Amino acid sequence: MPVYVQHETLNRVSDVFNAEALWQAPGLALLSRRPLLRDLLERAPREQRGRAATRCFSHVTLVLPQDEVDDDRHLTRGARVRDLAQTLQALHQKDFGDLLGPDEVRYHVLGSESLEPGQVEVKFGHAVYLPAPGEEVQYTVSVSRDSAIWQPVCPVYPNGRLTVLGADAAHATHAVPGWPFAVDGSILLINDGPDAPLEVQVRPKETLECTFDAAAGYYTIRARASTAAPARLLLKVTPAQAKIAAAPRPVSAPPAPRPPAVWKTRARNLDDAELTAVPVLHRAAPAAPIPSHDATYAPVLRQRVSLAALALPRLSRYRDTGAASLEFGLQPDLGVGPLQPGGLLGFALDASDAVYAITADGRQRIGVPNRFAPVDGVDVRVLAPCAQMAERYSAIVCLPQAPGLPVNGGARHVFGRAAPALAALRVLDAGCLRSADGADLGGADRLGLSRLAFGFEAGAEGYRVTPESTTQALYHLDDKLGFVAAIEAQEDKPYLVPLGHHIVAGHYVLRVEA
Repeated sequence: MPVYVQHETLNRVSDVFNAEALWQAPGLALLSRRPLLRDLLERAPREQRGRAATRCFSHVTLVLPQDEVDDDRHLTRGARVRDLAQTLQALHQKDFGDLLGPDEVRYHVLGSESLEPGQVEVKFGHAVYLPAPGEEVQYTVSVSRDSAIWQPVCPVYPNGRLTVLGADAAHATHAVPGWPFAVDGSILLINDGPDAPLEVQVRPKETLECTFDAAAGYYTIRARASTAAPARLLLKVTPAQAKIAAAPRPVSAPPAPRPPAVWKTRARNLDDAELTAVPVLHRAAPAAPIPSHDATYAPVLRQRVSLAALALPRLSRYRDTGAASLEFGLQPDLGVGPLQPGGLLGFALDASDAVYAITADGRQRIGVPNRFAPVDGVDVRVLAPCAQMAERYSAIVCLPQAPGLPVNGGARHVFGRAAPALAALRVLDAGCLRSADGADLGGADRLGLSRLAFGFEAGAEGYRVTPESTTQALYHLDDKLGFVAAIEAQEDKPYLVPLGHHIVAGHYVLRVEA
């Protein structure tokens, strides 16, 4: 494989700011000296014909010990660094002027904590490009291991034709954080100008493969391994002029008549409903009397309810409860519950209704809508709520594996905080809510889910739904999670939700299944 980046370290340099000492050894020491910058450029030409150099490299990066760079900035405001770059540029132009052609000589001086006193690193080559003053960035490159947390790697400039990404900066233009492949692997970004798309290739092709996911908008680089889960890296190339995800839409203030939601311990009768975040007392209907005669058993219709998605509430509506964040996560087995270490992908909502993704690589705010692939074969969609639900919800997180429970047809069930039916699907009922100081506020179900939210009866055509609380917001979504209607109480006439459609109550998007 060609050498894209020439990287050498000069040792035992008495004065790292002495350009002449870095460029060429004096006088009779030419036959016995260690190679210096001029020799390195001479031995590695950009182009040659036979053994004769026809063109040399013109962009050089110097890395000095960080303490030296800091001292220069403190004492001379960086004058020695500027003089070093300018002097080396003049020496380079003088000695290699006939091999430069139209290229402009550029030097850039950096500092590094990894260098010992008297050491200087030199980098130049086909994949080393220094932008001209005022040159605007054409692309920005970022990487991710889980499609949720993206880390910036480097910019790409219009005249920077070749950029190499790899494990370390010694053999690549830029080091990639969390590089999951072998040290000899690399990613090549080939830029043929503003009229051509950026080309992405991998080396060596025998061990790495690269594919582009047009729907997700990023490249997936995988190791060609026989293991069930080969190493992978996601790479995103974003045009500099493209706008990142639009800012979250402004939060609508709740209607003025609605009183603030406050959680307090109150003495109450056993049949009084516990207050939800909207403090309206609801008295449960008396249980139907049990017939005294002997029952006759008959076959019943077995249907199923699945938790298809979680609707994230706008916490700004519940400031008086003390709730400052809501967090939950997907485990490696795709189970859903409170955020735990080692989880596959987590989500968080803060008091200003911003949505965050959480993985082992950190926490990062995300735009809505969005899409994530934390591992191969797992697709997590984050949808924006429809206009009719936007006042209550920030986002809808579709679950890649919908847990479900069977229900008996022909019998009436009730869903809510105090109802045993489908209680196992209320995955945010504990350990998900936090105060501003990080205290555990327990479950999040009080934010928008009544103790008795709605009653339902499974039938051959779907579910007949009856609201059980006057303060509970209920929505009907179709099979693609598109808005159909708000479900309201109708006297002596239940609302029919067809099979395959969804009911939204509180945080829960429940799919009606046969």
